[in-house]
Amino acid sequence: MQARIEFTKVAPEALRALFGLEAYVRHCGLEASLLDLVRVRASEINGCAYCVDMHTKEARAHGESEQRLYAVAVWQETPFFTERERAALAWTDAVTLVHSSHVPDDVYQLACQHFSEKELIDLTMAIVSINGWNRLVISSRQVPGTYQPSREPTAAAAHA
Repeated sequence: MQARIEFTKVAPEALRALFGLEAYVRHCGLEASLLDLVRVRASEINGCAYCVDMHTKEARAHGESEQRLYAVAVWQETPFFTERERAALAWTDAVTLVHSSHVPDDVYQLACQHFSEKELIDLTMAIVSINGWNRLVISSRQVPGTYQPSREPTAAAAHA
């Protein structure tokens, strides 16, 4: 396999814009473990192999359990997630699949039970970011498997 486009070399200014959004998300105050779950879930929905590989590795490096990572794809059917995480995963599903459900009121009400308005905007921005990365990575056919998490979180480690 070979990437179609090496977007990191072709459009570094575009990457800076996405990294800016990632910097905001990383410092917004939401739990890193929650953001890891959101990134994995959106990447699964979108079928982004590179991002699933990257973010499961990142989540493991942050201490996430194998059991919970395996269960993200079927989160509704497992008892492994807190109510706050379940609300975030439901929000992730609805926002990522906005074309099919337009983010239903019941999902919004559930999210409002567990997140302040500011947190809900921050969570939405995290979902916007990973969806953007997914679309960039999928369309340019980035090859999964080589990513290794760093010991120190960086802008590059937070993308995709």
